[in-house]
Amino acid sequence: MSSHDSGELPAWRRATAGAHRWPAAVTIAAVIGVQVLLPDRLVIQPGWLLPGLSALLLLTLVALGPGRAAGDHRHARKVALSLLLVVSAGNAGSAVLLVGHILDGSIGDQAGPLLAAGAGVYLTNVVVFSLWYWEFDRGGPAARAAGTQEYPDLLFPQMTSPGLAPRDWEPAYVDYLYLAFTNATAFSPTDVLPLKPWAKLTMLAQSVIHERSDVSCVYVVDKERVCRRSRCTRS
Repeated sequence: MSSHDSGELPAWRRATAGAHRWPAAVTIAAVIGVQVLLPDRLVIQPGWLLPGLSALLLLTLVALGPGRAAGDHRHARKVALSLLLVVSAGNAGSAVLLVGHILDGSIGDQAGPLLAAGAGVYLTNVVVFSLWYWEFDRGGPAARAAGTQEYPDLLFPQMTSPGLAPRDWEPAYVDYLYLAFTNATAFSPTDVLPLKPWAKLTMLAQSVIHERSDVSCVYVVDKERVCRRSRCTRS
């Protein structure tokens, strides 16, 4: 018998031990590696700034505790959100630089390096938005662990169909990472629905940013194809 049938509140509606923070920390560490590999021309200068801020964000998460997200950490969470905002702005700047260099031709016409750089910006953006969803959904991981909010901001399938998951299921960081990735690739909600205005606007912003990135990638590939055809014709 499910928790819905027995009248017991589901895990996402009651106080729990909280979700683990370490998956988010590991993901941020991987993104730092990607940021370090980006060409200097495609990052806000100085080049160490964006990886450094991401490292501070990682340290803040570690300071909050890599274990379960529970307890009152309002000040540390404010620091984490501030750093996340700056990292988001820095990565958006990298995306703008990439598009600008592509349009003016100053970064060359080799598709391989350009697509690799674009993939780095793209993946960083997916992680950044996954952290926004994770930190804002129902007040953040600690608030979700307290189970004080009655209504969801983001509606996961397990919330409407309790029989699809164990009764102690609650969204973890990987669920928000999946949400960010599918929203970036589909440009629309897939299995997770935004209910609150902040969720709708955040998903809208992510779709717009990634759509521009995809258009740039298509432009690069098409440009190199035209250049190769031109060289073949001359030869």
